[in-house]
Amino acid sequence: MDNQQLFENIKSKKSFLCIGLDSDIEKIPKFLFDFPDPIFEFNKQIINATQDLCVAYKPNIAFYESQGIQGWESLKKTLEYIPKDIFTIADAKRGDIGNTSGQYAKTFFDTFNFDSVTIAPYMGEDSIAPFLGFPGKVVILLALTSNKGSQDFQHFTDISGKELHELVLQKAQEWANPDQLMFVVGATQASYLSKIRNIAPHNFYLVPGVGAQGGSLEEVCKHGLNDQVGLLINSSRGIIYASDKEDFAEAARIEALKLRDQMELILASKNFI
Repeated sequence: MDNQQLFENIKSKKSFLCIGLDSDIEKIPKFLFDFPDPIFEFNKQIINATQDLCVAYKPNIAFYESQGIQGWESLKKTLEYIPKDIFTIADAKRGDIGNTSGQYAKTFFDTFNFDSVTIAPYMGEDSIAPFLGFPGKVVILLALTSNKGSQDFQHFTDISGKELHELVLQKAQEWANPDQLMFVVGATQASYLSKIRNIAPHNFYLVPGVGAQGGSLEEVCKHGLNDQVGLLINSSRGIIYASDKEDFAEAARIEALKLRDQMELILASKNFI
């Protein structure tokens, strides 16, 4: 799925919402343990309730691989269940030497057929290149994240006055075009978005941190929109764990609808719809 196709989906659904499937076996409603695959059942009901409100789903791979073979089976069934017109993100944060990255790329792009995967760029171009060898697939590089520890390295300034995340944004654009490359920019870092958008004007950004982590949708859009919207706003816990009872899917829909409605107003105000 290229940027234009993603943009068309955004306009059609009046939404640029990504829902994170951070499906924790310890947090899902207890009645789901009566099903053969509780995690898949949880995901299936979330997808049924929200698929018309979002343009992307983002399973956090840690919550699946921690469950061993059963977790990978739950992930596989989840990917097969997601409608094909919805963009899928493997939130895996991989990144290693070239031959190892090649195997990771096969895992997420061949075995599981994700549309995209998150990558840590610290090891440089040869660790990213194997992921870029899959036509139609997208690499999502960590640029400026929403966690407290982002201050430790991502804002380090070199002798030219550029911060490390700025160097990542600039250098990565030498490796791939905007249809192949997205960036993670945390919602709690919204004040940096205008500068980031100047550095990478045509790329889509995956923006976590709206909702449970305190990021502001309005601030992110104020500084981060481009002429194709250029944002995928991710919400995970604030949607999927809106209830721990049998009404969890309905509660998730209510929370997703709140965000979608805000997004619709923003899109309309900017003449996207």
